[in-house]
Parts: sequence; C-alpha cells; structure tokens
Amino acid sequence: MSASTVEARLRERLAQLAPTQIEIIDESAKHAGHAGSGGGAHFRLLIVSPRFSGLNTLARHRLVTEAVGELMHGEIHALSIKARTPEEV
Repeated sequence: MSASTVEARLRERLAQLAPTQIEIIDESAKHAGHAGSGGGAHFRLLIVSPRFSGLNTLARHRLVTEAVGELMHGEIHALSIKARTPEEV
C-alpha cells in the first residue's frame, strides 16, 4: 500500500477525534532499509483536538493509537505523535 493511501486511511481514522488541525508528514524515505523497518511507513503527526483537554500525554497518545487501530500493526511502522488542545497551539 502506498504511503499516500496509508495517510488517507490515517486521516479517516483520526476524524473520530474531531480534530481542528491535522498535519501528517511522511518520513518513510528517511528510514528506508534500516533494521526493523518492516516495510511499513513512518509518519510524524500533529493533531489538535478539544478531546485532549484534561488528558496527560500518555492518555492522548492512547486515544490516537486506539483511533488508528490495526494500521499500527501493519501499514504503519512508526508514528511520532504530538497531540495538543486548541488552547495549546
């Protein structure tokens, strides 16, 4: 599956968090061929959502990884997450 297709699926999954902003950067080219890459895509994510209000970093990351679901077990090898509230941007 191409990185652009994975990115589109990622955006679909993250929509359930009612984001006011999403930035997804494909960093796969930086990691091509490294040990353990598994052939999956590497992404950096900035997501802004009021759903993160009152949650610590770990709880925010859990919400994101739950939303992403099985993509984290195949198409996505690595996902760097910055999860912010609208007030933190």
